Amino acid sequence: MAHNRLEDDLKAILDQGALIWPSLKGARFFITGGTGFIGTWMLESFVWLNDHLDLGMQAVVLTRDAAAFTRKSLHIASHSSITLFVGDIRNFSFPEGQFSIVIHGATDASAKLNAEEPLKMFDTIVEGTRRTLDFAVQAGVDKFLFLSSGAIYGEQPAHIQHCSESDINGPDCANTNSAYSEGKRAAELLCSIYAKQHGIEAKIARCFAFVGPQLPIDSHFAIGNFIRDAMKQNPIQINGDGTPYRSYLYAADLTLWLWTILVKGKTSTPYNVGSDEAISIGELATLVDRTLGGNGINIREKPQLGVTARRYVPSVKRAETELGLKQTVTLEQAIIKTAHWHGWKEHS
Repeated sequence: MAHNRLEDDLKAILDQGALIWPSLKGARFFITGGTGFIGTWMLESFVWLNDHLDLGMQAVVLTRDAAAFTRKSLHIASHSSITLFVGDIRNFSFPEGQFSIVIHGATDASAKLNAEEPLKMFDTIVEGTRRTLDFAVQAGVDKFLFLSSGAIYGEQPAHIQHCSESDINGPDCANTNSAYSEGKRAAELLCSIYAKQHGIEAKIARCFAFVGPQLPIDSHFAIGNFIRDAMKQNPIQINGDGTPYRSYLYAADLTLWLWTILVKGKTSTPYNVGSDEAISIGELATLVDRTLGGNGINIREKPQLGVTARRYVPSVKRAETELGLKQTVTLEQAIIKTAHWHGWKEHS
């Protein structure tokens, strides 16, 4: 089963978070966004923690298509601690009973949707977050974890090496391509308003870029596509000039960070979640090619002289100093683990 292939990572999450798990004993969760990359990891770890620590947690997981969810993650859907609840994030009926924790990650992160249907993208984020917050109030929820995005900072200014939570930069609100990032900004504000008016402990995680098992290798994630190309012995394709900088946190580290923010994070205080180790897209392609024994790199465009490379790299000092979080898996290790998940064998 899928979770058996994650055993080492799930053991590491359990061990490294030993101090926070007791506070979750007996909690009843409502979880949205359970089929995405991050949501899948949260549910994998939820089931693992329940099975190995006997925490007695229960989770109601919102999904638009229970059958599709079950096909993708049968071991999760069939677990005794999981109940699937069908509905649309924007207008779902409220499940009955009291809940103690909400993890809200439902967002269609599709670049295509953001470009072609920006209003739908914005509404899904904002209306969905307000609907989930209204449910949290009715259900007596104490802790509410919102999965926001580093996109809320907009274009990273050239003089800033790492975006910090105190930076007040923002997206261009006159550009329809900002629908996703502006939606996340508005949703963060809603979380803070509900925290102030209803006493909910709203925790905010600004997620950047990640890599690990379960990451699609046929989507808009550059690192996933690079891994796919190298595994197939095709030249890695870079559509731009390779100069933008990104950083990547491994999925198991990401998962532990989110659980820690949920339990220990300060209310209405955003935490950047990611790696602060910057790498250019060209350097990333070279690393993937070398690590997986690929077949070279093709870069479609040449860098423009005098143009500063764009960056999307967080400062994680707040997470480190306030919550004691750190990156434990190197990028090279993360690439290998991801490739193994997708069937790559060394020296094959």
